[in-house]
Amino acid sequence: MADMIDRLHSALRSANRWIALLLGWLVLAAVGFVLIDVVMRKMQWGSLGGSDELSGYVMAVVSSWGLGCALVERAHVRIDVLRQQLGRRGRASLDLVAMAVTTAVVTLVAWHCWPVLRKSLDRGSRANTPLETPLWIPQSLWFSGWVWFALSSILLLAIGIAYLMSARQDAFDSAIGLGSELDDAIEEARLAHEERA
Repeated sequence: MADMIDRLHSALRSANRWIALLLGWLVLAAVGFVLIDVVMRKMQWGSLGGSDELSGYVMAVVSSWGLGCALVERAHVRIDVLRQQLGRRGRASLDLVAMAVTTAVVTLVAWHCWPVLRKSLDRGSRANTPLETPLWIPQSLWFSGWVWFALSSILLLAIGIAYLMSARQDAFDSAIGLGSELDDAIEEARLAHEERA
């Protein structure tokens, strides 16, 4: 069972790293497209057209898909003033609550993104721009990013619970905590403070 959870956690991290790499290339392509368009206009060679629209779509896709990547790498901002005052079990409890709340909110957001896409599909909506992009295309990519974020958070919550149930605190910290090295430093500082008091 422990090996299966480790493999799942490793696969989730690996998938998100590949996604992050693809998103980086997508951003670079968008920047290159905008740069070429700007230079062409500056030199009065015309315009590729739609660079602002396409870069907006890229930003929406990158942000929705990037949220899952940031979650798995524990890169989201966390306010841990209270958490630092607690022992290891207390910190683990707060980490678990934080992951459960994140999972609930993200799943709710992903659920409510679907009607936006469905409405565009039903109506055959197109962008009110010269490109007249069918809106279901960027919205499908945006929606799938939110679904991936929700799936990643559900899996991380399950992985965290499995690590706690098998008393693998360091693995738990590396999955949904702040990381075992940082938690060890916090624990040492807390104990030193208690000894001085």
